[in-house]
Amino acid sequence: MSTQLQNLNARLETESLGKIVLAFLNYLTVEAGLSDNTILGYGRDLKDFTAFCHSKDAKQPREITTAIIFDYAKSVARQNKAEASINRSVVAIKMFLRFCRMMGHIKDDLTVFLESPKLWQKLPVICSKDQVAKLMDAPDEKEPYYFRDRALLELLYATGTRASEVAGLKISDVNLKIGYVRCLGKGKKERIVPLNRSAGAAVEQYIERLRGKLAKSFSKDFLFLSRTGKALGRIEIWRLVKKYVCRAGLSRQMTAHTLRHCFATHLLSGGADLRSVQEMLGHVDIATTQIYTHVDLERLRNIHKKYHPRP
Repeated sequence: MSTQLQNLNARLETESLGKIVLAFLNYLTVEAGLSDNTILGYGRDLKDFTAFCHSKDAKQPREITTAIIFDYAKSVARQNKAEASINRSVVAIKMFLRFCRMMGHIKDDLTVFLESPKLWQKLPVICSKDQVAKLMDAPDEKEPYYFRDRALLELLYATGTRASEVAGLKISDVNLKIGYVRCLGKGKKERIVPLNRSAGAAVEQYIERLRGKLAKSFSKDFLFLSRTGKALGRIEIWRLVKKYVCRAGLSRQMTAHTLRHCFATHLLSGGADLRSVQEMLGHVDIATTQIYTHVDLERLRNIHKKYHPRP
């Protein structure tokens, strides 16, 4: 459990409604297998919600009314938060109230009239293959962590894994002989993703020439280590990618997650089928993967040229 999650739990334990929120978060962790980041997000949303309920003298679930829920929804909307943040907050409250009803804390379904805002579907930011190649070449061989950083960038792009998934990779999760990576995605679902030769060679070089020097007694089997021997965290991975994005002179919008978008888009543009890309990305719903078909402008132009009746 992360330090942030531990601090949040400590704050929630100080209030009666907060203790039920804690039970709900524990239920999500054990039964639904949600990641620490998702639990942390829901926990923050519900901490704000319970604080609002307390301000309205609602200190037990049975004292929460639809009027309080609607007033809270209005107050969140006035904070100029992004639609995605508001949507997550509404989902967290819905799930919490349903948990309370399931556990007998409330009798009525208070979520019937609580609707999530409709979200605009935003197209992901991607880079061209040349720009990605430029990023791969950004680490300098003279730098002490060159082999690690080059392997990190190559693996992110070669597998389309999330930064949090790469942070949790163990040496035993990478098979360099056959060429695949085993990672644990959202909901603790395991998937296998092929590893290309260039990424495999970069990872092999890092393991042979640098990882042993970084490893300490507490490093365990984690693949990517920091200078102190600790496993690289998600935030550290994001910062490293940002560092090389700036060095390569690429758009500041480019992040570690952009490499995941590039992975999917470049595969589809090369002729990969949507179902295979869905499996490699670990998407539950293929509709999530389909968004990448709208990003490849060259592919759309070819389809338009091929099928439109007018030349």
